[in-house]
Amino acid sequence: MRKVIQLLGVVMVLSGVSGAIDHVAVQPFIGVLNLFNRLVAERVELFEGYEVFTNLSLAVLGAVLIAAARLTDPS
Repeated sequence: MRKVIQLLGVVMVLSGVSGAIDHVAVQPFIGVLNLFNRLVAERVELFEGYEVFTNLSLAVLGAVLIAAARLTDPS
């Protein structure tokens, strides 16, 4: 279960960084990593004007998830 949580954290970090890069400098490709950016950050009115911050927050939460999964006891 720890590996699944760590994998989810890695995907969150990559998705957040990819979304932030997409807002700063348009990426030449749209992949699975930009799903959060395209479906959530750009469409939720609460995040309007804060898309870069939203994506970087997703990356930080993913890093926290990875760290929390590493600190838990494997038993």
